[in-house]
Amino acid sequence: MDMTSRYRFLCVAAVLALANAVTTYAEPAPFDLAGPVLDVKVTRGTQTLPISEVPNLAAGDRLWIKADFPATQSAHYLMVAAFMRGSTNPPPANWFFPCETWSRKCQDGLSVTVPQDAQQVLVFLAPATGGDFKTLVSAVRGRPGAFVRTSQDLNQATLDRSRLEDYLRAIHALNAASPAKLKEAAPLLARSLAIKVDDKCLDRIPELQAPCLMQGQASLILNDGHSTSIVESLTTGPASDLAMEASFTPQLSYGYYSPYIASVLDIARIFDSFRSAQYQYIPALGSQRGDQLALTLNTPPSFHNPKSVLVLALPAVEQQQLPPLHAVDPKEIYCARKTSLVLPVEGAPLVFSTGYAHDVKLSLAGKDGKFIDLPAKADAEQGGFVVDTSALGTAILGDSIHGSLHGYWGFEEYNGPSFQLVNAHAQTWEVAPRDDGALIVGREGTLHLQSASVSCVDSIMLKDPAGKELTAEWKTVKPNEVEIKLPLQEAKPGALTLLVTQYGADQAQPVPVHAFSEAGHLDSFAIHAGDAQGVLKGSRLDTVASLDLKGVTFVPGALSTHQSGDELSMVAQDSTAAAVLKQGDSGSAKVTLQDGRVRALSTFVEAPRPHVTLIGKSMQPSSSSNDSNIQLTNQEQLPQDAKLTFSVRTQSPTVFAFDEKIEVATADAAFSTALSLSNGGLTLVDSKVAVATLDPARAFGSSAFGPLQFRVIANGVAGDWQRLATLVRLPVLKELKCPATPDLACKLSGSNLFLVDSVSSDPKFAHPVQVPDGFPGYALPVPHPIDGNLYVKLRDDPSVVNSTALGAQLLPPPSSEEADRAPARHDAHAEPAEPANSGGKSAPASSSTNNPIADQTPAVQGAVVPAQERQPTG
Repeated sequence: MDMTSRYRFLCVAAVLALANAVTTYAEPAPFDLAGPVLDVKVTRGTQTLPISEVPNLAAGDRLWIKADFPATQSAHYLMVAAFMRGSTNPPPANWFFPCETWSRKCQDGLSVTVPQDAQQVLVFLAPATGGDFKTLVSAVRGRPGAFVRTSQDLNQATLDRSRLEDYLRAIHALNAASPAKLKEAAPLLARSLAIKVDDKCLDRIPELQAPCLMQGQASLILNDGHSTSIVESLTTGPASDLAMEASFTPQLSYGYYSPYIASVLDIARIFDSFRSAQYQYIPALGSQRGDQLALTLNTPPSFHNPKSVLVLALPAVEQQQLPPLHAVDPKEIYCARKTSLVLPVEGAPLVFSTGYAHDVKLSLAGKDGKFIDLPAKADAEQGGFVVDTSALGTAILGDSIHGSLHGYWGFEEYNGPSFQLVNAHAQTWEVAPRDDGALIVGREGTLHLQSASVSCVDSIMLKDPAGKELTAEWKTVKPNEVEIKLPLQEAKPGALTLLVTQYGADQAQPVPVHAFSEAGHLDSFAIHAGDAQGVLKGSRLDTVASLDLKGVTFVPGALSTHQSGDELSMVAQDSTAAAVLKQGDSGSAKVTLQDGRVRALSTFVEAPRPHVTLIGKSMQPSSSSNDSNIQLTNQEQLPQDAKLTFSVRTQSPTVFAFDEKIEVATADAAFSTALSLSNGGLTLVDSKVAVATLDPARAFGSSAFGPLQFRVIANGVAGDWQRLATLVRLPVLKELKCPATPDLACKLSGSNLFLVDSVSSDPKFAHPVQVPDGFPGYALPVPHPIDGNLYVKLRDDPSVVNSTALGAQLLPPPSSEEADRAPARHDAHAEPAEPANSGGKSAPASSSTNNPIADQTPAVQGAVVPAQERQPTG
């Protein structure tokens, strides 16, 4: 082998070895080993709760802990309960409570009281050896910060895993019982438990949906701000670096779907640093089952040196963090008598995955002023609280009822969201005016039925004159309207009756309707010169197969039915062939029906629809646009508070008419405005050229965004839509503070940060940081700028990269003592991790932090995470 070949061989071997090492490190071991069971109860005052109903501890709480080993247990374990009081304050020796699980003294369990100023609780299970207790105490007191971080990580991983286990358990059960229900239940499970669901899985056949929905289990967990605030409300400086440090790793390739993996990896890194010749520490996650914690491990315990010490975290000692639960749709009205009443809620996945919320009831105000409490249970599969309305019995309710959820969150009373409900009662039902005469026999009919409220509708039946009843499909489209599909294929013309049954009502209410027999009739075919599509009007147009005019063949498009008849869009099969149709052409169009019959219809080609060409446009920014400190790089982007002036030249008609106007709208037509000579939005330069002025903020308000389009309207005829600009709303970026060390994240402060889609330290967005939907905070961690500038993509137009005009304010570097304690760093271009959502409360700073931003920045509301993985530095 010559030197060149040898060199190539060594290079390939080195690359393969590095890839193997990265792959090995990138896959955290799963927690799938069954460990021992602990019985844990918590007493506060005179009330005792199982550990599964306790989200947090408080000073003075009495803990009862018992290791539930089998009678055949041969290895002796020393159980130690240890309390921590922060990363820079070693706990006193008397905060460690040993219990020899094999001894008679420990058979009744260990009872301890949470000391004043304690912040975390860890339980150790160590194989009994000489000096084991002193060794454990020495290790914890020697490096309290590492065990504080371990406590936070274990709690976070436990809460995240509870959501994942509930999700997988529900998917397994649905798949076994009724796979067809997965498509309906999976989105509700995802919303309730904050789980990522791949929508493509639901497009597969039912038998293949469940395996697809359970792929990549650890990556299914979305960031949950509530559990993060519970775990990290006491996070100090070094601990606030935790999420950032962990998310720098290439393993977190799931974007913001990886808090669980981040916690597991960080625990492994911390425990690896404690490994000695005698002991190694392995994490244990506790699955809550009443007053039991069933431990699961990701490492097989060893009883040879180094012996394995199991580490379990109990809930943190902290202020109560009530769940930010809210109704999915606060305006929705529900039926108080509905048998399967579900109140959809979201915002707090732990309500569904844990027993922290217990003894929850729906409180309703009766007609006599007394309150009625109905049992309510959180059900992730149904997406809310399921209320047992059978307890209402014969209670007298008013027509409109206010209800609210209340119960307990741990030891504390909890008042949840409110709901508006109605009671079933006899009411007037009417067919929507637009549907008068719309029921035609021989085909399925659609009818809209209106009343004061339709929330209590249970079923709708169709009854013919012979007394035969058929079930009608229906759905609620408005709070006061239902849409009904009526099977009229075999019905006869004449009077019919709809039977509307409501929950809690004794009898169905009859609603008379009338079905008509209608022979197909062709009224007209309207088409403009230059168009490849026209509109056919008449009745029974669902039987039309095609239309031919001067050799141009048109086929049916969308069909709409109105009181006056049907309208059917007819589209030319060859759009270029339609160019032969000129203004003023007249003739007989041949309409072919589906049964083969051909009808003749006199047709006239109308004048071309109005059309203008865009000459030019310019933007006048407002004074507040510069406050955003964002430099737009695409001239197509139009700030919401700017003014847009554009000029057009008319093509058809040949001159502008006084009543002609230009309509500007968003692409989805949710917002629109008309610019005309009369309202000052349009100014004629001459008979062929006009200048239009658009003030988006005044015309559309603050919620419009995205592509804008315009069209000209003349004589009531609208032209084709043309692209105009992209409307963007600008956040205000105020300052950028960065630590001296380039591999630490910076803090970007401002307002309306939810308008930012992502941030990157380079214009190519090689390592972007994604801003979560609806981010409510005023500061977020961002990458350290590479060339002195940050680059952003706006949520309203994420396809364009824009630069910022903010200069980074460098903070002083950490002291030498802090640098000595600094954990291993990643490369300078690593993305920041998910910041803790502390519910708006700042985390106390620590003098030992290695990140100046962590010392000076309160905990950020919301979460920002890396959008893609990056390669390790070695």
